[in-house]
Amino acid sequence: MFVVGVNHETYHKGLDVVSNASCTTNCLAPLAKVVHEKYGILEGLMTTVHAYTATQKTVDGPSNKDWRGGRGAHQNIIPSSTGAAKAVGKVIPDLNGKLTGMAFRVPTPDVSVVDLTCRLSKPAKYTEIMETIKHASEGPLKGILDYTEDEVVSMDFRGSSASSIFDAKAGIQLSDTFVKLVAWYVYFLFCSSHFSGTTTNMDTAAVWWI
Repeated sequence: MFVVGVNHETYHKGLDVVSNASCTTNCLAPLAKVVHEKYGILEGLMTTVHAYTATQKTVDGPSNKDWRGGRGAHQNIIPSSTGAAKAVGKVIPDLNGKLTGMAFRVPTPDVSVVDLTCRLSKPAKYTEIMETIKHASEGPLKGILDYTEDEVVSMDFRGSSASSIFDAKAGIQLSDTFVKLVAWYVYFLFCSSHFSGTTTNMDTAAVWWI
């Protein structure tokens, strides 16, 4: 499993099956990477508030997955499972077993948001964390992790090709080691823009390994 900007450079030609990970993992992983490398994440819980998808029902009906999953997507907020947080442990091995999460499917057509609530090993003020993420968004993760201090809502991000857009004003902090971080992502554009990034890296690696 590979996430552009996080572990894509570890790809090698000998792999037979390659996963580009989910849109939620691609939002969470760059954010977790930046925070963990600077402050250390001891443990964390992730919630994604996710726009409905084509797999959901337009009206109440049967579901092979779970009872709630069969309820109408346009009429309900639906609690659901997600493996996105656990998948971060596959692309950032140091976080394996330290993150888990859940999802709420909501009646919006596009743009979703991740809430990462975590305990840090190194104390930091929220303003320091903001600066760290902003620096990463302007440097090594430019175009992958974006940063905003605007008073935004979900539809403001339609058209964004970034994996993750950190919302500086949406986060909160209880103490220097306990913080909630919020990042937005665009579900549909992810599929094309970041698959392209992964395949480009694979092509480069293939040439290198010939």
